[in-house]
Amino acid sequence: MSKAFTRESDADDLDDEIEAPASPVGAKNYITPDGYRRLQAEFDALMRDERPKVVETVAWAAGNGDRSENGDYIYGKRRLREIDRRVRFLRKRMEAAEIVDPARQTNRSRIFFGATVDYAAADGEEKRLRIVGVDEARSELGEVSWLSPIAQALLKAEEGDEVEVRTPRGVERIEVLKISY
Repeated sequence: MSKAFTRESDADDLDDEIEAPASPVGAKNYITPDGYRRLQAEFDALMRDERPKVVETVAWAAGNGDRSENGDYIYGKRRLREIDRRVRFLRKRMEAAEIVDPARQTNRSRIFFGATVDYAAADGEEKRLRIVGVDEARSELGEVSWLSPIAQALLKAEEGDEVEVRTPRGVERIEVLKISY
């Protein structure tokens, strides 16, 4: 069969339909205002800058004739599918987002969504983390999802409380030293 009569993206189309949810079914998609702005900025950059450039490249490459061995065309189509997949994901996540502003938290003596927590691990090492939404958690910055085991253990705790956290190494006890919003 001639290549002209086959779909070149059969395998890639399957990937488009397989999108794992970022949070468990039924869980709310809480997000801070800063996290929502980052999602919006990524969405805008993809739609305003990157996608139009790729579309232009694909159109140029398609005009060069045979597409079966045209690297610019093949790569461009693949990149366009990646961008479209990410755009769909971001749109769904922003539509489902429930923005929670930690600055408006009235009970600042307990740990809630958006709190920054200083704690002491069992070995005495002091650490800091911030509890944020699933879509904005960045471990390299000490931000953890509110659904993570450590955040779940810390939620509603107060300064001086000791909580147990389930980790891959077993159960660890940590002490809450300071809470800030």
